[in-house]
Amino acid sequence: MAYRSRSMISTFGGGPVPPAVKWLLISNTAIFFLYFFAGMLHAGGLFRLLGLSPLMVLEYGTVWQFATYMFIHSPTGIGHILFNMLALWMFGSDLERDWGTRFFVKYYLLCGIGAGVMDLVIRVVFDIQKNVLIIGASGAIFGLLLAFGMLYPNRTILFMFLFPIQAKYFVMIIGAIAFLMSFQSGDGVSHVTHLSGMLFGFLYLTARRRRFQLVPYFREEYQAYKLRQAKKKFQVYMRKRDKDEDRWVN
Repeated sequence: MAYRSRSMISTFGGGPVPPAVKWLLISNTAIFFLYFFAGMLHAGGLFRLLGLSPLMVLEYGTVWQFATYMFIHSPTGIGHILFNMLALWMFGSDLERDWGTRFFVKYYLLCGIGAGVMDLVIRVVFDIQKNVLIIGASGAIFGLLLAFGMLYPNRTILFMFLFPIQAKYFVMIIGAIAFLMSFQSGDGVSHVTHLSGMLFGFLYLTARRRRFQLVPYFREEYQAYKLRQAKKKFQVYMRKRDKDEDRWVN
């Protein structure tokens, strides 16, 4: 995994769209239109099986919803999917180019699924709104935002397309807004899911970075240990040989 930045100015996903981002854009958009037209035909109930319902998971074990809810967006307006897909393209493209498709997909799914699990746990622990339906890729998207801020902290982006700001401060502002909004209810947005996506992303990237730092250290320590053991064996051998030679001296 590369911890580097090619440019100090964000190109907003400039260049060819990498494969995982492209197929995520296509799949989310296609499912959005299917959901939209199904709702018009009064057949949208099927999609409730794909959204994340904490109550259904607890009572019926619909665990697949932890993955499928990320591909369902509100059919009542375009703002929900527009923001998520725009952020996926803007921030996900550079991440996939540097990470590679396999790791990018792994990270994206980890943040999205982890955010859904955390949301369910919090609702169960605090016994709040377990009958809601959670939909959208926001948990995974906020994980991408966090990764972008960590890997390219000094990259300049345009906040609200108007104000230049460094990526690290942008992520801090977005995280602070999500944190403050999580104390409000009734706005129809699961801000806990957003925060959970950022949390899972931070924990995973931090653990991975430490692992890559520790592996060379342990490898060097192991080699030093083997060298010490070899020296001890050699010293034992030399002492034994000296004793044998002394035994045969006349």
